[in-house]
Amino acid sequence: MLPNIYKGDYRLLAIAPLTLMAIAIFFIPSIKMGVDFEGGTLVTLSLSEAVDGEALQAQLQQEGLDAKVRVFDTSIGYRAEIEVPQSEKLVRAEELKVEFNEVLPEVAQLEVLAYQNSSFEPEYNAKREQIEAIADELFTIAEMKGRNVESVNELQKDFSDAYSTVYSSYQESISGPIDKHVSYESISVQTVSPVLSTKFMEKVINVVVMSAVLSVILVFLFFKSIPPSLAVLTGAFCDIVIALGAMGLFAIPLTLPSFAALMMLVGYSLDTDILLTTRILKRRGDPRENAYDAMKTGLTMSGTGMIAFGALFVLALMTHIPTYYEISAVALAGLVGDMFATWGINGVLILHYALKRGGA
Repeated sequence: MLPNIYKGDYRLLAIAPLTLMAIAIFFIPSIKMGVDFEGGTLVTLSLSEAVDGEALQAQLQQEGLDAKVRVFDTSIGYRAEIEVPQSEKLVRAEELKVEFNEVLPEVAQLEVLAYQNSSFEPEYNAKREQIEAIADELFTIAEMKGRNVESVNELQKDFSDAYSTVYSSYQESISGPIDKHVSYESISVQTVSPVLSTKFMEKVINVVVMSAVLSVILVFLFFKSIPPSLAVLTGAFCDIVIALGAMGLFAIPLTLPSFAALMMLVGYSLDTDILLTTRILKRRGDPRENAYDAMKTGLTMSGTGMIAFGALFVLALMTHIPTYYEISAVALAGLVGDMFATWGINGVLILHYALKRGGA
């Protein structure tokens, strides 16, 4: 039987989660962005034989490839993951591509109007100079000589060729050193462009803002009182902070799978916090006993979740599948954090509110 931790000075229960919060805040800045949000290329190789990861990384760096190499043994043989950041040239080429495509429709329209009416020629010439300046910069990056083109369609084709040249050069800078130093049976390449990684980040920010706003609205509508609502939201916030701190401590990158796990933790944390708050405030009897009953139910839920994600974590260690590892590791850290945050912070706040309201 678990003892009723809310007997006696229950306020001391906040010490452990607050300590975890302080440690987590220290490690949060250490979180690394994954390829999804930072952009870059992730090359996965099925190796014909074991290789030294550190030696391979050094060899690739000597070839001018700034790569991070991880080699591991799986049930189907040796595998290697080579993560390469985006090149500055490709990043700039992506930016120029966006600028070019923004100006292109207007230039094309003005070209038609200028052909029909000479009064549009000054405006067309000005826009034409602007888009040619963008194209010339990309031609320089691609080490291609500028082309004397008469129509916007020809300029667009040359621009596309130049961008393809930059992208192909980036791919060759990766594949060349790898082919030179590694013998592999199969290869998988995942490339996330700077534009796509920026869109991913924008979507993440939008999802975080929307989920935060909806959570606040729903919690306040459910309890119709500020103190318990703030306590519930505080517990959920502490849970996420602890999970983020674990990501920084154990070098779990922020990727789409790990972000999905964080969003799942928000819902799970709100669930346990609302369970606790409802049991204390809406059940008759001793608030301390109600909190204890809610804790037994909540810990059973958390234990079940930890078993499930623990199994996924073991599977990730055996198969070395990054998605499984990121989801299970973040979920396990969050579930542990939820136990401390819910029963050590939210529980303390709600119990204090209930006892004060009841005159105890």
